[in-house]
Amino acid sequence: MIKYNRVLLKLSGEALMGDDNYGINAEIVNSYVEQVSEIVKMGVQVGIVIGGGNIFRGMTGTGKGFDRVIGDQMGMMATVINSMALLSSFENIGQEASVFTAFSIESIGERFSKQKAIHAMKSNKVAIFSGGTGNPFFTTDSASALRAVEIEADVLLKGTRVDGIYTADPEKDPQATKFGQISFDETIKRNLKIMDQTAFTMCKENNLPIVVFDMNKSGNLGKIAKGEKIGTLVS
Repeated sequence: MIKYNRVLLKLSGEALMGDDNYGINAEIVNSYVEQVSEIVKMGVQVGIVIGGGNIFRGMTGTGKGFDRVIGDQMGMMATVINSMALLSSFENIGQEASVFTAFSIESIGERFSKQKAIHAMKSNKVAIFSGGTGNPFFTTDSASALRAVEIEADVLLKGTRVDGIYTADPEKDPQATKFGQISFDETIKRNLKIMDQTAFTMCKENNLPIVVFDMNKSGNLGKIAKGEKIGTLVS
């Protein structure tokens, strides 16, 4: 039995670096792809939004003198590079996947369409959403919330290197305690930074639950799909 029939998995670009300082760590990418393929075989329909911070982050570019709009566009292109890495890794293990882009780049992927993305997922393909929202000033967190609502996902899964949401940063505060479940309102009251405000508000207004979990621990994704209490549920 599976708990979620359709999920949107948000992966940060930085997660793809693994222990490297820059770029794409093939071992990490392969481990993520294998976990995703596992839940597809279980019958879960999967969409993925990938960030680009391992290659280029728009705000960083702005700090170096790039125009903000151009910097964000460069960041969007970085997410396309990451989407191709995911696609190649999926193909290597025999898992079908399709890349959908937020802007026209025909030789790489198909322009995003709700109908085509859902059709792909219903055909047991992983839908990889790249290019963010296609607009500057919006993060890939916002893109993940937007795509999750558009494809009518049951849950937004935010894969991180931390095993949930804590009262404080557990990497800095050893006294920080973890939440097993927390409401949207309590999250706001405590000023817990799960994702940017635009993304968080979209999830809250559309009653889209969020699960924050450690993607680097093999098997976690499958456990969540089966309904096991992994990470922190925000609802």
